[in-house]
This record gives sequence, structure tokens and C-alpha cells, in this order.
Amino acid sequence: MITISEAAQKEIKRIQTTRQQQENYLRVGVKAGGCSDYYYTFDWESSINSSDRVYPQQEFSVVIDQQSLPYLNQLKLDYTEDLMGGGFRFKNPQATQSCSCSRSFSIG
Repeated sequence: MITISEAAQKEIKRIQTTRQQQENYLRVGVKAGGCSDYYYTFDWESSINSSDRVYPQQEFSVVIDQQSLPYLNQLKLDYTEDLMGGGFRFKNPQATQSCSCSRSFSIG
């Protein structure tokens, strides 16, 4: 299960509307690489696979593939704005180390 803050949900919905992706799912995943061992990915998908996990939100659904699911279990996604602009923040209790950008992490 993942948790998406209200601020992150609003920003995702804003992006979804701006990019005219209202009927699509937000796919959140993990790939090898980045500053640490893994990095987070976001993408819009019009369809889902039978092995995907779907997490309905208020105005959209998040989809996670089976390979990424173990790395994203209990993930908390937030969105904050500061003087440098806005950005998504990932709080992953499984990550043993994160880089300064907070988009790349290590486990174990």
C-alpha cells in the first residue's frame, strides 16, 4: 500500500488535466540506476496489466507493476513548494540511503 498526501494528489490532478491525461492511470515504478541503486519513475498509462496493483485515489488511480511493488511498499508521496519551486518528495521506509534529490535510493 502507498499513501499519497492531499498536496501530491492535487498536483498530480493538475498535471493530469494540463497534459490532457484525465482517463489515464498514473504508473509509479522503480528502475535500477540514479545517484543510488534505484530511482522512482512516473508515467501516464491508458491500460493496465493483469499483474499490476491499482490504488484508487479521489480523482485518479495509481498503478504499480509487480517488480516495483516490493520497493514501494509503504511509500509516502508528498508534494511541497519552496523558494526553488515545487517537487514530489518520496518517503520510503524501506530505503536505507537516499541521495540529496530524494528520487534515488538504496535498500539493504
